[in-house]
Amino acid sequence: MATSPATTTAQQRNPFRIIAAASIGNALEWYDIAVYAIFATVISKVFFPAQDETVSLLLTLGTFGVSFLIRPVGAVVLGAYADRAGRKASLTLSIRLMVLGTAMICLMPSYEAIGVIAPIGILLARLIQGFSAGGEFGSATAFMVEHLPGRRGFVASAAAVEA
Repeated sequence: MATSPATTTAQQRNPFRIIAAASIGNALEWYDIAVYAIFATVISKVFFPAQDETVSLLLTLGTFGVSFLIRPVGAVVLGAYADRAGRKASLTLSIRLMVLGTAMICLMPSYEAIGVIAPIGILLARLIQGFSAGGEFGSATAFMVEHLPGRRGFVASAAAVEA
């Protein structure tokens, strides 16, 4: 069985380096999601103020949850983009989208400063983050499997472990 130069080069790569490279984006995306969840009480007071603190927290957690509903859309759209433009381009776009969503949350003025635009901006930022996270997992897994064809099961399981 003849091997192409691309296959030979891919097989010579260090699997841990490939896994680490693909995992960095996934780790950053889940870090951003975890930070939002950890600071939910602070976010509820700053961006979703209401007469009742419970209502504010429920709005914050609802915004957190809605980001998971858009993940399948991100998986389909970014997966199709990855098939056309390549896995690396899709992963780069996914990371950039996550950075955009995170920056929007970090730079968003409070409800007191801009009113109802603040919670709408936070919702939009969370939708961008959810879309990004949805597209990242499949592209990262495919990237690792394509670059290490002799270790497909190992690298695919590594993608599942990091999620």
